[in-house]
Amino acid sequence: MTAHPERAELLRSLHVPGDPLIVTNVWDAASARAVAAVPGVRALATASHAISEARGVPDGEGLTVDEALDAAGVIVRSVDLPVSVDFERGYATDAAGVAENVKRLAAAGAAGLNFEDSLPGDAMRPLAQQLERIAAVRAGADAAGVPLCLNARVDSLRRGESFAQAVERANAYLAAGGDSVFVLGLDTAELVARAVAEIDGPIAVIAYHGYLPLAQLAELGVARVSFGPGPQALTLRHLSAAAAIVTARGDYPAELAW
Repeated sequence: MTAHPERAELLRSLHVPGDPLIVTNVWDAASARAVAAVPGVRALATASHAISEARGVPDGEGLTVDEALDAAGVIVRSVDLPVSVDFERGYATDAAGVAENVKRLAAAGAAGLNFEDSLPGDAMRPLAQQLERIAAVRAGADAAGVPLCLNARVDSLRRGESFAQAVERANAYLAAGGDSVFVLGLDTAELVARAVAEIDGPIAVIAYHGYLPLAQLAELGVARVSFGPGPQALTLRHLSAAAAIVTARGDYPAELAW
């Protein structure tokens, strides 16, 4: 697979506050093709949890970097749309390793990536250290000649930090080279509105059943909505239900066709 700088530029351009990019997360070639074939879908995103589950390893860099790159490459090669890859913490302990791994990701054809700021467990990575790693992401992408769209994840509200600290991190990440910030923990309309008002760049959120409606997220100024491992869970629930029907010698489910 060769790098596609134009896909990275396209992905970046789709992050429009008030007209959010909706990315249904995928985990293999089959799921990627199924989602990409839906009219109106403009880009795809992977979910590390779903890919790890499919490979029988725990999320949180249970994959090796080679396994993560292989999974990304399979998905990228299966579709013609930009693909944003959940690259966890970069699969490296230092900034130089992050840069090298991101260079490889860009060379594999990715258009963008999610990049986390928490440490294993419940701790947040120190801000100065995370800024070095974000700079390394940008350096790795530049070395590959691909302007990867960097969706910098902010775990503050899920790791005991305050809203003010989350905003500080988000703005620092944007200044260091992030294109958007993926803020976990924006659980209410009020928090989303505050984030949009106080963060100086496009905001991404994760959505799920019972969360704020997509139309409301657009009205609030969100720029990207994803679903994490939810689409895989949805798929597996349908598979489990179908297995229960046929095991009981019931009617063939209508979708049981090829």
